[in-house]
Amino acid sequence: MVEDSKDFVRMTVGGVTLDPLTKTPIVVLKDEKDEITLPIWIGLLEATSMATEIEGVKMARPMTHDLLRQIVEELGATVERIVVTELRDNTFYASIDLGIDGRTHTLDSRPSDAISLALRSHCPIFVARTVIEASKANDAEAEEAREALLEAESDEDETAVTHDLSEVAPEEWGEILEKLDPGDFKYKM
Repeated sequence: MVEDSKDFVRMTVGGVTLDPLTKTPIVVLKDEKDEITLPIWIGLLEATSMATEIEGVKMARPMTHDLLRQIVEELGATVERIVVTELRDNTFYASIDLGIDGRTHTLDSRPSDAISLALRSHCPIFVARTVIEASKANDAEAEEAREALLEAESDEDETAVTHDLSEVAPEEWGEILEKLDPGDFKYKM
């Protein structure tokens, strides 16, 4: 059973915000002592679902997570807890523990859905300590990459030719595009 222990940390939703660079919604989990925070990037619909519940906004019709809570309750089950279990390849994983007839059933879930359900069910949210450590390591690697990119940009050859493409005639675009080499792009997908 998951408890606040050396392996898991009990957390709450500290808020929902937007990533300033990508404008992607983020749910921020925080521990009860306000010492640990865990940002999880989520979808817009899930952010809306969380925000409406946090703000106490009642919709005329049930949203998906309201419906899910109602189904769980109608079937005589309870949401016992949700657990953010893993961070793999920059993707968070979670589970929902449902109590049914004295037994616990664990369901795989996206963290955003699990957290939205937890908010509505008033159940505890736990995060594996390994997830918190992996997230910190990812943050450190991202910061190093940003610093390396800034350094590389400042070291670029000052004689590099740049073109003002706003003055290119429409009929010249075909020739420009034909001559492009993927290696010419600064940011690769």
